[in-house]
Amino acid sequence: MSKKCELTGKTVRYGNNVSHANNKTRRRWLPNLQRKRIWNAEEGRWVTMRISTSALRTLDKKGFSAMMKDIKMG
Repeated sequence: MSKKCELTGKTVRYGNNVSHANNKTRRRWLPNLQRKRIWNAEEGRWVTMRISTSALRTLDKKGFSAMMKDIKMG
């Protein structure tokens, strides 16, 4: 299963750990994904999604149908 938010598309970011001696090693930042059951009123069923916590906050504010409209338009 990929580490990608199903609503926003947020994915893994890459960069470097930099030591005091300026040695650089590769590292990655993972998105904070949570498994969430969301009621889809249009289809009348529950949908289980892996979404980031920032998308979950936006989902609480805007609603599922508004988020899906934004995805289809953008």
